[in-house]
Amino acid sequence: MNEAQAAAADLVRLEVLGPALARALDDDRWCLASATLVSGGKSNLTFEVTARAHPEAGAVILRRPPSGALLPSAHDMGREARVQKALRGTAVPVPEVLLEDNTGEVIGAPFYVMEKVPGHVIRAALPTGYAESVDDKVALADALVDVLVALHSVDATAVGLGDFGRPEGFLERQVRRWTGQWERSKTHDVPGVTALGSRLRALVETLPPGRSSIVHGDYRLDNCLMELADPGRVAAVLDWELSTLGDPMTDLGLLQFYWREPGEPALLLTPAVTTTDGFPGRAHLAERYAAATGAHVEDLAFYEALAHYKFAVIAQGIAARVAAGAMAGQQFGDLDAEVARIAAEGLTRLDQEGS
Repeated sequence: MNEAQAAAADLVRLEVLGPALARALDDDRWCLASATLVSGGKSNLTFEVTARAHPEAGAVILRRPPSGALLPSAHDMGREARVQKALRGTAVPVPEVLLEDNTGEVIGAPFYVMEKVPGHVIRAALPTGYAESVDDKVALADALVDVLVALHSVDATAVGLGDFGRPEGFLERQVRRWTGQWERSKTHDVPGVTALGSRLRALVETLPPGRSSIVHGDYRLDNCLMELADPGRVAAVLDWELSTLGDPMTDLGLLQFYWREPGEPALLLTPAVTTTDGFPGRAHLAERYAAATGAHVEDLAFYEALAHYKFAVIAQGIAARVAAGAMAGQQFGDLDAEVARIAAEGLTRLDQEGS
């Protein structure tokens, strides 16, 4: 067993996870399991788990928090599992949850295991031969928007999520929450982050009341699996850690933020294939969403700036966890400079709209 395998085994306690999986799946082949850390998980840790001596049994995916001290309300495994179970059977594609432990008794931390859905995770580049035409790239963009529309159309009460959040005052709490997270995770003052938070706190009071729905909280291309044979279909939506009930425009703002356009700098934490030729721009996404939902997008600059603020805070939190050795050895580059740059972009977005 190499060093990486040993670290993975320690974080998921394979000697007890294997038997727990065997019981949950009613399949003794899982009693001896192996785990591999999946790259790309920068908040919670994601592992692919297989039956050590029986590759024919397939693979499942385990999600658990990072090791070390955690910020309040962050890394809630039970929340992730709950929303995915509730959305099964809706128009929102999600993996089936196979095993869940919210106590931490099994592997030393709360976790859940879900099916491994076949699909492409698309980050910096498209798979060879996939979505090569402009039409395919537009279909991919449209599929992302359409699934977001489907999510925001789900009746939360009907699927058992009526108490999943408090829509009233959602935006004010979001700004307050991410300001608090910043104060807890920052290692030094960053004037741009402070200024962006102040602008958002002043602006949020001026916004008219909006809709409420289930929101994903981190909706972007690489948090979705795209169908292997059809770039115009989303196979599954992943990473529900930040989901709640609230203003659906926050999801659109995040999607806009992550959807980088040609000539724009890439994000260190989420490389964007959309900077390559052929993908539609952000205006296309916003127009398609507005046409499907009737949503007004006049205040979209606020939601995009809020997305910049959240991402800057998340990046700072990741930097702190990397420094503390809580990210299973993953490294992500100069995140201090990234935090400052993203905050500056958010301020620019507000200035462009005169907000």
